[in-house]
Amino acid sequence: MIQSMTGFGKATLQLPTKKITVEAKSLNSKGLDLNVRMPSLYREMELGLRNQIALKLERGKVDFSIFIESTAEQTSTKVNVPIVKAYINQLREVYADADETELMKMAVRMPDTMKIERDEIDENDWVQIQTVIEEALQNILNFRRDEGMSLEKEFQLRIGNIRQYMTEALALDPERVQAIKDRLQTAISELKVNVDENRFEQELIYYLEKLDITEEKVRLTNHLDYFLETINGTEANGRKLGFITQEMGREINTMGSKSNHAQMQKLVVQMKDELEKIKEQVLNVL
Repeated sequence: MIQSMTGFGKATLQLPTKKITVEAKSLNSKGLDLNVRMPSLYREMELGLRNQIALKLERGKVDFSIFIESTAEQTSTKVNVPIVKAYINQLREVYADADETELMKMAVRMPDTMKIERDEIDENDWVQIQTVIEEALQNILNFRRDEGMSLEKEFQLRIGNIRQYMTEALALDPERVQAIKDRLQTAISELKVNVDENRFEQELIYYLEKLDITEEKVRLTNHLDYFLETINGTEANGRKLGFITQEMGREINTMGSKSNHAQMQKLVVQMKDELEKIKEQVLNVL
C-alpha cells in the first residue's frame, strides 16, 4: 500500500513536574528535509533523534517539535540576590531621593539579575520522552497510510478513465482508417491522372502503418498495469510511479500525433488531462 508524504502526528505525556508534547508534521519533498525543535537541555540527543525520524519517515519536508511545559510549583529561574543588592546600592548613589521600591524596580531590569539553574538530563525522563516520540511518529505514519488509501482510490479512478478513453479511441480506428483512404482517393481523383491500383494499395498500406497506434496501445496498457502493480507494492515507490507516468505520457502523446482524427484527438486530450491529475498526486507519494 502506498503512503502519502503529507501527515501529522501528536502525542503527550504528563510527568510529575512537567508535561511533554511531541508534534510531527510533513509535506511532500524530493528528499528528507528535516527541521527539529527541542529544548536546549536535550540538544545532545538531537543527532540520535534525527536518525530515528529519518528511519521512520524516509522522505518529506518534516517539522518535528518537542515542547516541555513545567507543572512544578518551583521554577528553575531565580533572582540573583547579590547582583540585585549591588545594583540598588549603586542606584542609591545616583538617585538619593528615590525610595526602596523604585530602586528595586530599576535594579531588576538590569542585566544578570535573574539566573537559571541548569538542569541535568534525567535518563529516566528521556526514556519516557522516547515513548512519546515513538507514539507521535506512529501517529504520523498512520495518517500517511490513511492519506495513501485516498490516493490509491484516486489513482485507480484515473487509470480506469485512461483505459476507457483509450478503448473509445481504438473503437474509432476503422472509421479513421476509412476516412484516410477516402481523402487519398478524393485527392487522386481531383488530380485526374491514371494510377496503378496495386501500387496505390501498397503506398496506402505503408502510409497507414505509419499511423497505426497498436504498439502505443499495447505499451500504454502495460504501463497502466505496471502503475497499479507498483502502488500495491510493499516499498516506498513515489519516484518509480513518477517514472512510469513519464512513459505513459510518451505513449499518449504519440497516439495524439498519429491519430489524424478529430474525435480521437479529443479523447487523447482527455487522457492527457487524467494523466496530469495523476502526476500532481504522485508528487505526494512517499
